[in-house]
Amino acid sequence: MSADQPTVLLVEDEPAQREVLGYNLQADGFHVLTASNGEEALLMVAEMPPDIIVLDWMMPNVSGIEVCRQLKTRSETRGIPIIMLSARSEEVDRVRGLETGADDYVIKPYSLVELMARVRAQLRRTRPATVGERLEYLDIVLDAETHRVTRCEKPLKLGPTEFRLLSTFMEKPGRVWSREQLLDRVWGRDIYVDTRTVDVHIGRLRKALCQHGGDDPLRTVRGAGYALG
Repeated sequence: MSADQPTVLLVEDEPAQREVLGYNLQADGFHVLTASNGEEALLMVAEMPPDIIVLDWMMPNVSGIEVCRQLKTRSETRGIPIIMLSARSEEVDRVRGLETGADDYVIKPYSLVELMARVRAQLRRTRPATVGERLEYLDIVLDAETHRVTRCEKPLKLGPTEFRLLSTFMEKPGRVWSREQLLDRVWGRDIYVDTRTVDVHIGRLRKALCQHGGDDPLRTVRGAGYALG
């Protein structure tokens, strides 16, 4: 898995639909995790929070509505976008899904092209760098599509790891990231890297950001990690 790939958790109890949708999400550049029921989905989110969840409403035992309600009432998972899939097309059902906290509601049968567009639309809001958006913070501009970074309109030379670190910081300025969180987001969850490696690359990123002068925008938060601004 590339650390640039957004992770989608697909929760669908119908094996054929799960396979087709999972295949198409992967082909569209997403890292896909799958769950076949609500209990499994809740366990997977607790263990490894995804960037977005595509969730079927009608499932045995724990329904999609209940999964959505539980995730949206917890502060640590509230920010994960949820797209609800349902064969229920009545307005009252759509309203119920959205009121439970779903960020979008897609009626079955759906167009795969439209569903992919809706997934990307949610990610533009929460993880803009992964879908080729341009990010700005003070005098720093990062173009995720062309992989170019400028400060005060002067180009900066960044290695691929420093670029991913900066993307992570610029998606959520002010947020303090622990070394472990940065390892997950930047290096990927499947790779073992020593946490001191993060400090080395933060040092390189600081040097790159100040190569034309200017203040260091990165902040070290003692005992907690790093933040932009």
